[in-house]
Amino acid sequence: QVQLVESGGGLVQAGGSLRLSCAASGRTFSGYGMGWFRQAPGKEREFVAHIAWSESSTYYADSVKGRFTISRDNAKNTVYLQMNSLKPEDTAVYYCAQHRSVYGSQKEDTYDYWGQGTQVTVSS
Repeated sequence: QVQLVESGGGLVQAGGSLRLSCAASGRTFSGYGMGWFRQAPGKEREFVAHIAWSESSTYYADSVKGRFTISRDNAKNTVYLQMNSLKPEDTAVYYCAQHRSVYGSQKEDTYDYWGQGTQVTVSS
């Protein structure tokens, strides 16, 4: 049984930073791509970033490019999302997800497992 547990969310002022972590268990972490998604109140869940199994490939939504960095530590079975220069519009529940292959994707239905989410609130 795969489990993904996010942590690191919280309340931060605009311009601040947070680092989210997602700890995975249940299958060989290094064999799968990972992604971060978010869902703001009243909106559909949207793609944020994904990373391939070896960190060789990363991809970001335009809205976070240059501000967010996705990374992973396969020895710790953990994927991270470093979020800098946060804006109020970044306020959302952030979810990590494990892809069905070694790569990542922007498409939610290509991910097999999801975490429970962690709340990020950015005040103006």
